[in-house]
Order: sequence, then structure tokens, then C-alpha cells
Amino acid sequence: MILRYIYNPELAQASYLVGCAATGDALLVDPDRNVDQYIELAEREGLRITAITETHIHADFVSGARELARRTGARLYLSDEGPAEWKYAYADELGAILVRDGDSFMVGNVRIDVVHTPGHTPEHISFLVTDTANADKPMGIFTGDFVFVGDIGRPDLLEEAAGIRGTKEPGARQVFRSLQRFKELPDYVQIWPAHGAGSACGKALGAVPQSTVGYERLFNWAFQITDEDEFVKAVLSGQPEPPKYFAEMKRVNKIGPALVSELPPIRTLTGHEVPSLLDTGAVVVDTRRADDYAQGFIPGTLNIPLDNAFTTWAGWLIGYDVDIVLLVDNACPDCAGRAVRSLRSIGLDRVAGIATVQEALAAWTASGRALESYQGLTPADLDGMLQGGRATVLDIRGKVEWESGHIPGTHHIPLGYLMDRLDQIPRETPVVLYCQGGARSAIGVSLLRAAGIKDVTHLDRGINAWAAEGRPVERSESLVGAA
Repeated sequence: MILRYIYNPELAQASYLVGCAATGDALLVDPDRNVDQYIELAEREGLRITAITETHIHADFVSGARELARRTGARLYLSDEGPAEWKYAYADELGAILVRDGDSFMVGNVRIDVVHTPGHTPEHISFLVTDTANADKPMGIFTGDFVFVGDIGRPDLLEEAAGIRGTKEPGARQVFRSLQRFKELPDYVQIWPAHGAGSACGKALGAVPQSTVGYERLFNWAFQITDEDEFVKAVLSGQPEPPKYFAEMKRVNKIGPALVSELPPIRTLTGHEVPSLLDTGAVVVDTRRADDYAQGFIPGTLNIPLDNAFTTWAGWLIGYDVDIVLLVDNACPDCAGRAVRSLRSIGLDRVAGIATVQEALAAWTASGRALESYQGLTPADLDGMLQGGRATVLDIRGKVEWESGHIPGTHHIPLGYLMDRLDQIPRETPVVLYCQGGARSAIGVSLLRAAGIKDVTHLDRGINAWAAEGRPVERSESLVGAA
């Protein structure tokens, strides 16, 4: 058996290629939308993708299952578990085989056994893998968003992200019961999860790519709680805010994502075209590092640096009903392609064009318009402003971070909710944002400036710099909720 691990650090998401060396057949598990990588990998391994499956209807990225099936002609295996409202609407279109608990199928000499593991979602399934050419017992299990290394999949997303009320507690109880069944697997069975550290699908995911049933039974917090009510309370507490785009991902993946191969081509723009697009309502995203952006930028643009957090914050802050213009550094030849792939991975397909940031800045100033800039604050600067009551200071981290320790005298609005709560931000004094290390607050500065709040800056290096100087940090319940 051939097993290959494909990891997307921007999504903190893992896909798997399972191949039979004897027949050349291969299965792809939980593919994302960048399907070229899987086709190329299979070719390098001397395999052909003949089967595709996924563990559930994903909420954190656009599934590549439909696209990959169209491209390869592979047989698609989809869950038939859960209520009617969580069935795949496009299954008939591709002649998908719907599978339930206890079903199995072969990929060459590799047997795949379906196990219903509800809780994270009602339709969630896992896959036990047995290499029948060499063994009569399973080697491992693809757990999707059910069991992670050090954590389990959160059961509250249908309620918190998709808005389906009354589902999180029943989901938590389903997870508990799924775990009792899971515990019966032998210790040696390897666990191959769909996510790693950084995913919002859990609260304490480990960075190690795989584990075993025996190890998780010993050290995973969720396996240590034997009382169901206690478990429900524990699993529902401390979960991070689900990004807004999660609800859209559930909808898209249920009905069937648009095919990337059928999307219109993306235009290369001149710098002179950017202002008119900005004026007509397009979201212009400057992808430079925050420090470079702060030194000079086009007013009204949004700064989301092209790093591993780009996808997350684009999903939080850019609507699905607007055109997007990307400004990329001309010194980075792959940045345009990477940015487009990142946006498409969460269904942000309305990219109107791409320009180099250098050309856009030059065109802007050549037209007689001024660039804007801002200067970050030191902890001493901020302390002085707080002591004198000369600033409104917002902690824009998540709720759990806020409760673990924040700067006294500050208010809490997570970055993803700033635009929803502009009316709560006073304009009489300068606005100062801070986060953990300065990355999110820099994004927030650009967001508020684009929204018309010009007297705004942030704390360089965030609360980390504040605490490093021995300045006070207080801990308390969140004073302001996330909604």
C-alpha cells in the first residue's frame, strides 16, 4: 500500500492519497479545490485516481471532490448518513455511490470500511483502511474532523457558523457516543486526521500529523472524560470564534462547488485601472507585509499579507458579493497565483483582476492623489495615552485570548466583527488596536481606515511587547461578546 500525506498550511488541512502498488488504483481522501496537485502526485507515484471520498460536508474550505471526479472520471463515494437536509445535492450528477456505516469498498487490494462517526456533523464518516495483500486487520483510520491529534472536532459549528439552532448540544452528545465506539479500536491503529494546529475546527489541535488510537486514548483530553454531561460542557467551552465564511462553505459543499475549470480568466490590470475599480466598490487587497504597507498605501485598500493567515482573514473580511482586486509585489512571481488559489480555496471566486502594487502606487501618485501611512505605537506610547484617557483601545483577539489576559482599560471586539460593530467605536479620541503580536491589529488598522476611521493605529508587537516590559495584564470574563 502507498500512503501520501498532502498538507495545506493555509487551511491547516490534510488530504491523503491511498494507492495499491499491485493494481495502480488510488483513492483520494478529503481533497481541497487545488486538484492539480493530486493529479500530479498520482502520476509521480505511478498511480491513477480511481476513487474519491470525503469524510463530511466541509465548513472550512471548498471541497475538490466534485472537480477531481470531473477531471479524472474517478468513482465518488459520499456519506448517506445524517438527516435529509445534510445530503449531497450533487451526488446524482456524478453517479456517486452513497455509503453508510458498515459499508466497504475496494481500491485495488486496499479495503475501505465506512464507520459513521457523527457529532462534528451529523453525516460525518470515518474510513478504516486494511491492506488485504499483507494483513487482515486495519492499519489506520481516516478520521476527518472527528478525532485529531490531541483534540476532537467541535460539535457547535452547525449552530455557531451555519445558524442551525439547537444543534450543538445534541452534536456534543453524538461526539461522546462516537468516541465510546472509537475507543474499541486496537491501540496500534493509526489516526490520520483532516486538520492540524491552526484549524478552527477544534480548540487544541496538535501539530503532529498523525497519531495512534492507543496514544490518543492515553493523552487526548477528550478520551479522559467518562461522564457524558461533563464531556458536553467541556467540548462546548473554549472553542474559537468560527470564521464567517464557514456558513458559506457548508452551503457550497452541499450543493456542489463551481468548477474552477469553468471560472472566467483573471485579468492582468495596469496600475491606472485600480482607482476606478476601487471607486466602483471593488475590495482592493494589498498583499504586502504590514510594515511595508504602513509606509505608504492607497486609501481605501485592505491590507491582508500573503502569509499562512491570508485565507482565514480574507474569508472573515471579504464578502462573497463583491469584486476583488489583488495588489501583489512585482518581486514575487508566484504571489499572484498563490493569492488566487488561496481565495478560491474558500470560494472567493470574484477576482476582477491583479496588478502589481508598485504600478498601482505609482499611478495613484501620478494622478495627483496622496498615499496614506501610519505609525505603530510602543507600549510606553500606549500606556501614556491610556493614563491620560486620550485613546479608545480595542483588543481584537478572540474571546479565549481576551479572557486569558488583556490590557486594563481596554475594550474587546474580535477582528472579524469590527465591521459589524463600527457604531460601537468612539470617534472622539484616537483608536488604538492590539492583538497578540501585531499581525491582526495591522489588518484591523487598514480595515477601519477604509471604513472612514482615519485616526487609528496599533500597538507594535501587540500584548506580547506590553507584557514583556512588565506592564499590567488583567484576566476576567469577556465584557463584550462576539456577536
